[in-house]
Amino acid sequence: MKSIYILLILLINPFFSVLPQKVVSGTPVRQMEALNRGIVAIRKSQGEVFISWRLLGTDAEKTGFNIYRGSQKLNKKPLILTSFVDNTTENDLYTVKAVLKGKEESATSTCAVWQQKFLKIPLNRPAGGTFTYSPGDASVADLDGDGQYEIVLKWDPSNARDNAQDGYTANVIIDAYKLDGRQLWRIDLGKNIRAGAHYTQLMVYDLDGDGIAEVACKTADGTVDGKGKVIGDSNANYVNEKGKIVSGPEFLTVFSGLTGEALKTVDYIPGRGDQCAWGNNECNGNRVDRFLACIAYLDGIHPSLVMCRGYYGRLTICAWDWQKSELKQRWFFDSDKGHPEYMGQGNHNLSVADIDNDGKDEIVYGSSAYDDNGEPIYTTGMGHGDAMHLSDLDPDIPGLEVWAVKETGGRGGVLHSAATGKILFTVPGPGDTGRGLAADIYPNHRGFEMWSSTSKGIYTVKGEKITDAMPSVNFRIYWDGDLQDELLDKTYIDDWDYINHKPVRLLDASLDGGSSINGTKATPVISADILGDWREEVIFRGSDNASLLLYSTTIPTDYRLVTLMHDPVYRLGVAWQNVVYNQPPHLGYYIGDGLKK
Repeated sequence: MKSIYILLILLINPFFSVLPQKVVSGTPVRQMEALNRGIVAIRKSQGEVFISWRLLGTDAEKTGFNIYRGSQKLNKKPLILTSFVDNTTENDLYTVKAVLKGKEESATSTCAVWQQKFLKIPLNRPAGGTFTYSPGDASVADLDGDGQYEIVLKWDPSNARDNAQDGYTANVIIDAYKLDGRQLWRIDLGKNIRAGAHYTQLMVYDLDGDGIAEVACKTADGTVDGKGKVIGDSNANYVNEKGKIVSGPEFLTVFSGLTGEALKTVDYIPGRGDQCAWGNNECNGNRVDRFLACIAYLDGIHPSLVMCRGYYGRLTICAWDWQKSELKQRWFFDSDKGHPEYMGQGNHNLSVADIDNDGKDEIVYGSSAYDDNGEPIYTTGMGHGDAMHLSDLDPDIPGLEVWAVKETGGRGGVLHSAATGKILFTVPGPGDTGRGLAADIYPNHRGFEMWSSTSKGIYTVKGEKITDAMPSVNFRIYWDGDLQDELLDKTYIDDWDYINHKPVRLLDASLDGGSSINGTKATPVISADILGDWREEVIFRGSDNASLLLYSTTIPTDYRLVTLMHDPVYRLGVAWQNVVYNQPPHLGYYIGDGLKK
């Protein structure tokens, strides 16, 4: 079950459409998800229901849609747009069918009406003790091959710790849920995996192209899979007197997304080695246990699992292929092997894109980048940072760009070419610049705008200051009907009033019992194009810690775009979103002021 990815984009006046790529003989075709229409229906008022659905990357250019309430067809001619407002008080099932050349497709998507503006997803909260569990980071993927996304959720114990802190932590629990709250399985990572943002990075993706996603993460002796089977020695305990785990074997396990069963376990590469070599000569289990992860199409066709260790000092990246139920190491990069200039050039996050336009993905690791074969491409020498954003930030110059903030040297925010590392401009800031965001919030300025926690204002992609006003510095999201970004922070979604330079509140999930996660980072559980048309959904933690609240927009739009999940840069951004200091996904192309053929 594979679908072809899209690269061609066409402006059809007045509707904007993203079209599938015409496959030329011999052209590699990326393995992508086969999704259904993802129809969603939400009651806006007593007399209105808003319905939206996916346009797929495999859809023909002239694909239209018929929408049904029960057995009643609601449109006279096939709909061009992928949303519809039904003026009704009825609550029947809605169905959407694609239409091409006058014929309806046999496949359909059907949904019931949400009676409120969000979907409340019940959870099976793990039992605590002297601690409690709350929902944490999540990822989405098709775990059962039905064309719809399921949720893989990491539970955070209340005694989770930062690597720099001593102290015992409870076990990390990972669950899988259907959107109706049905639990598929539970994995307990056991006492030998510490709880905290830097330890467990969840990769959830269809690694072998069979239509059912796998789940991969670091494991250890005592991990219990979704079938109740223990990995390694169930009696082993490597927690030291300070509550840290700096000895004992370390594993990498691939689990079935359908059942949670451990399919294959190998040694985690690299091991700890010299624990003092991972930054600042710290030998206390801090820098050594800084992990990142991502998915990348390193051959341009198949996804590879990429697991990383270290970024303050020694920096390592290991790529794996999952085929025929085997994990095969593809390559391994180690800054200790002749690349000292790459030490310390990592980040608390990473991004993946084809930055050199060769059809294969590269890994941008903060201040450094690595080719599809594991060879280093460049380092900017700007050092470690907490936030970064990769997209076509400046549509007037070729290729993609990276906006990142830096921790040392007063470097503040830095914009550089993703392909070459060339510095395009900087906005210096005092001390540790911990937050930064790139988003297109001004339609009267071409390209993205960017700012940071120390920038004292908003800058254009050319480095020109627009205003001293400061928006939130967290996530971006497509929510209303235009082509600009909205701002997502804590439990809020705000539009940016670009005339008066101030936020306009569109949503406050706290009024419905929603909460953010990750403490002062105040991120959502996940934001992604999970359902409906090309606008994005956001999932918040329920304040009862036993539910998730999923929100989807009910604002009409005049634009027709392929689901964002069929853009490679965006889809892989959703896969790595849960990694350490969460960052929002971005598209691999620019849509801010419309697209030309």
